[in-house]
Amino acid sequence: MAEEFDPAAMVARFRERARAVRERGIPPIEGAERRRFIEQAQLDYMDFAILGDAEARLEDGVLVLRVDLRPPEARGGTAGEQGAG
Repeated sequence: MAEEFDPAAMVARFRERARAVRERGIPPIEGAERRRFIEQAQLDYMDFAILGDAEARLEDGVLVLRVDLRPPEARGGTAGEQGAG
C-alpha cells in the first residue's frame, strides 16, 4: 500500500473536507439538536483543517504528519511554506 499512497493527496482531501464542512448549510432542526449539529460541525471543521494544513510524508512506511499550530504571524519561513490555513 505504501507505494500507492500519496500523502499530499490525503492532505488535499482533508483540506477539501474542511471547505465542505464550512460551506454546508444547517438542516431544518431546532433546539438542542441544532446546537449539537453546529458544535459537531465546528469540531469537524477544526479537525479537517488541521490535517489539511499538515506536511505529510512517508518515512519507512510510517505516515508522518507535521502541523504547525502557531498563528501565521509566529511561524517561520515564507508565506508559501505556511500551508493553506
